[in-house]
Amino acid sequence: MKGQSNKVLLIVFGIVILIMGISLINSNRARTYSNTSVTVVSEAADGLDLEALLELVKEARSAEDLEKALNEPDGINNLDLNEDGEVDFISVTEYGNEEDAFGFSLTVDPVEGETQEIASVEIVENGDRADIEVRGNEQIYGPRTYYYGYHPIGSYLLWSYLIGPHRYYASPWRYGYYPSYYRTYSPVRRSVYSDRVSDMTRGSNATKRSSSQLASKSGLKNPNQGKAAGRGITQRLRNPTSTQRSFQARNPSKASRRGGFGSSSSVRRPSRSRSSGGFGK
Repeated sequence: MKGQSNKVLLIVFGIVILIMGISLINSNRARTYSNTSVTVVSEAADGLDLEALLELVKEARSAEDLEKALNEPDGINNLDLNEDGEVDFISVTEYGNEEDAFGFSLTVDPVEGETQEIASVEIVENGDRADIEVRGNEQIYGPRTYYYGYHPIGSYLLWSYLIGPHRYYASPWRYGYYPSYYRTYSPVRRSVYSDRVSDMTRGSNATKRSSSQLASKSGLKNPNQGKAAGRGITQRLRNPTSTQRSFQARNPSKASRRGGFGSSSSVRRPSRSRSSGGFGK
């Protein structure tokens, strides 16, 4: 009888040890998952919402302020063109006619020596308001992708900067060299990003259009219009150049190899400070 009791105790003890082992494994898995970042964007156009960009331009105070806002974690930038698990730094170049029309060109360097235009913004005086138009780059967003909106000039701080005396801002930052405030961060799931930009565009007066409303009025020349990276972009583009198609054929998207959007995880690399003279993405 005593021997049977001992056997029962051993069995119970074994079951307890097994349960504890399984719990420990699951706990380690949970900790491991918390340190991973899901590779998200199925195509490049998902990484920067153009309507949200228009709203951000309404809030900016200067070209440099716009650049900083574009590169803040939890902001509207979720681009990862080269799919290295880190959101791309967006550079801003300012241009205009110094009177009543001004523009910003947004670019990314996916690899060293390559620059890809992402979008442009043009702001034109129209009576007591500023008309604002965002144009998505054709390779990324497809042809004829525009968002139009406006902002009263009387309460538009950016307009005061634009018409005031200043030198046009041309971002000094490039691949591997970034401002001291900048820290790398990982892209988020599309659902998280959608919620984020929905909050920003709620109540927006922006409308999507298939043709420019301001080009004939502004007559501005975007210095980066049509600038396309020949290599470095592995995310799917809606209208890639022949060179981009060739590069992507040799270097297929990681998302495609995993079987689709958000279907797998990749280990997040430690955050690094990226400043002038430093190295990074």
